[in-house]
Amino acid sequence: MNRVVADFKADATRNKTIRLKDLRGQNVVLYFYPKDSTPGCTTEGRDFSELHARFRRQNTVIFGISRDSLASHEKFRDKQGFKFDLISDPDEKLCKKFDVIHEKTLYGRKFMGVVRSTFLIDADGKLRKEWRKLKVKGHAEEVLEAVKAL
Repeated sequence: MNRVVADFKADATRNKTIRLKDLRGQNVVLYFYPKDSTPGCTTEGRDFSELHARFRRQNTVIFGISRDSLASHEKFRDKQGFKFDLISDPDEKLCKKFDVIHEKTLYGRKFMGVVRSTFLIDADGKLRKEWRKLKVKGHAEEVLEAVKAL
């Protein structure tokens, strides 16, 4: 760990363009999730949103990322009242950069999908921790504890 994460540029909700280099000086949580408005993804987003003020007190910004469109993200964010922005990655550039697209099985059918994963990048742009194939329950709190330990 502790490698510098290469800069990226991505479109996010509320007409924002996110550039990693513009976030230097703050910790960054990037959490990848499979699909807007599904039960696990909704719970995960709500959990991060509930802890948003505590993350901000730790100088940390949060972004949820999936392959869904910006229109879908806007609807999802507004409906759930998320306090952070969602990044749209329809061409899978960020998903591939963070290696979160893997073979999954649903009802016996195999497909390539986003494996729920979270990455913690410190204020210097270094990857400090990653969680892969995680369980939603308690995850946002675990990430907050990791941020506090930086």
